[in-house]
Amino acid sequence: MRQIVLDTETTGLEPAQGHRIIEVGCVELANRRLTGNDLHLYIHPDREIDQGAIDVHGITLEFLADKPRFGEIAQTLAEYLEGAELIIHNAPFDLGFLNHEFKTVNPAHEPLESRQPVIDTLVEARQLYPGQRNSLDALCKRFEIDNSNRELHGALLDAQLLGDVYLAMTGGQIDIGLAAEDNAETGALATAGLADHLARAAARPRVTRASEEEQAAHARYLDMLAKASGDRCLWRSLDEA
Repeated sequence: MRQIVLDTETTGLEPAQGHRIIEVGCVELANRRLTGNDLHLYIHPDREIDQGAIDVHGITLEFLADKPRFGEIAQTLAEYLEGAELIIHNAPFDLGFLNHEFKTVNPAHEPLESRQPVIDTLVEARQLYPGQRNSLDALCKRFEIDNSNRELHGALLDAQLLGDVYLAMTGGQIDIGLAAEDNAETGALATAGLADHLARAAARPRVTRASEEEQAAHARYLDMLAKASGDRCLWRSLDEA
């Protein structure tokens, strides 16, 4: 199965208010293995970037001055995503921006979620850990995934971290973050999170209830011990007299 772990950075929070995508980061998995066929794009938004957004991801309009417009990379991105299962944290946000951008280029664009499967890791995390914090940073901490380099948000870095989180949540970790530069040694690793919990649960001893006959025999044995104990107490009293 081909899966794409995807993240975006934007100029603000609402595409309906004219905000645009400025970075796309994608990490490809095939049968839960890192392929190295990743995609990382910076995009000029043709508008100012909200200061609040800059505080989150650190990307400025000056940095994007020589980057392509979305229309120039739309086909490359569409072909890369085609047919894959998409893995996104808080999927409605990223899909809303992506669909808006694609529709701007092609008014006949069909929403990505209607064309291919989408896994929202935020929804899955909330089901597994109700009432707890389920941000990407919180999930990294829960599964002991190193996110120490995440001083600012970044689409590719966040996609790498999310890939690790997704694999941990679904039963087995393959390190696809910064420690995964040597793809030849990348393999399935046991996780300190959900996988270990499930393994410990499976290893717990089974409790087998005694039958009525066994319980009766046990009761007779206890009566015999009690009688023997009483006799020994009597003998001890006679000896001490």
